[in-house]
Amino acid sequence: MRGNVIVGQSGGPTAVINSSLVGVFKTAKDRGAAKVYGMLHGIQGLLEERYVDLSEHIRNDLDIELLKRTPSAYLGSCRYKLPGIHEQGAQAVYDKIFNILRKLEVEYFFYIGGNDSMDTIKKLYDYSLLIGSDIKFMGVPKTIDNDLAVTDHTPGYGSAAKYIGSITKEVIRDGRVYGQKQVTILEIMGRNAGWLTGAAALARGEDCEGPDMIFLPELPFDVDKFMERVDAIQKTKESVVIAVSEGIKLPDGRYVCELTDNVDSIDTFGHRQLSGTARYLANRVARELGCKTRAIEFSSLQRCASHIVSRVDITEAFQAGGAAVKAAFEGESGKMITLKRVSSDPYQCTTDIYDVHKIANIEKTVPREWITDDGTYVTPEFINYVRPLIQAELTAIMVDGLPRHLYYDNKQE
Repeated sequence: MRGNVIVGQSGGPTAVINSSLVGVFKTAKDRGAAKVYGMLHGIQGLLEERYVDLSEHIRNDLDIELLKRTPSAYLGSCRYKLPGIHEQGAQAVYDKIFNILRKLEVEYFFYIGGNDSMDTIKKLYDYSLLIGSDIKFMGVPKTIDNDLAVTDHTPGYGSAAKYIGSITKEVIRDGRVYGQKQVTILEIMGRNAGWLTGAAALARGEDCEGPDMIFLPELPFDVDKFMERVDAIQKTKESVVIAVSEGIKLPDGRYVCELTDNVDSIDTFGHRQLSGTARYLANRVARELGCKTRAIEFSSLQRCASHIVSRVDITEAFQAGGAAVKAAFEGESGKMITLKRVSSDPYQCTTDIYDVHKIANIEKTVPREWITDDGTYVTPEFINYVRPLIQAELTAIMVDGLPRHLYYDNKQE
């Protein structure tokens, strides 16, 4: 019999983050873990001693299948930044965490998340070395932004890309209904990385011309040149559809959304909430070019659309959770699971492990050579990279015409 396991989820959720949770839970139980605890609202909840025995909530194979198909974070999430281990007051925070883990007799700690979550794993691992703790700390990758270093891609990205490509096609179809001039601007998540925005190009195919332009945050955004290009395109076609990243920046480094009058919040990691880019550009096009415009923010729909989840994505998310357990049970610690692409055609991918110190707080962006020379689209190399990740579907379990989810009831606390 193994010792106890604890797992948490952190940062923004995805359509498949719960599949990774199930991967950790099922693999740990199959390999003899005594108990598998779940942190409620990540490391912040653990500091408040909020946790559950997952065996009391995931009771059978049906629960497992439902949870794999459930979006959002079943255990709840947080954006809580641990202090540096040598910062003033840090010892009290870390001692509290390790005292709680000792009380629960935890030997293996798993955290599912992105850059900020890997920062948490890095700090906990470093503190464990400082105090001589034998607890194993492992990171499980997750983020729709796909901006984690080293790993070929992240669980959550494929499903978000599938949603973006699908909805972009539908918006393009809708824009042609009335046969009149219209400019539609789609605002897509991703912050400083354009992986999600580039996925709008997936809409292009035999049955769809795709978006007219795509702007990624990897290159400076010139508003005046943008207006000139929109003016030229809308003179030759009735409906213009443009995809822009929420994080596109002006040459002086300011986000385009800062040109609006939005009052945006900033989280504990210093990340500004980005929104309003499409609305600003649409208003300017309407005002200066005199045509009908529409701004569409995909917003949180990109990360919770489990009805159109990628089977490849949900399978890899489950495998990443299981691989983390296997690695930790074999003695690894201070590492993150990575996805390693073996081949794109046919698509083959395996899991590996990598030092979390070389991943945490490092942002992976779209290579410049995967963006066209004029900066208004992505290249075929980008499409060849992302297309395998959106393949196939996992049918939802439907009840009364709608997908059934498994959710944690806060009233049970």
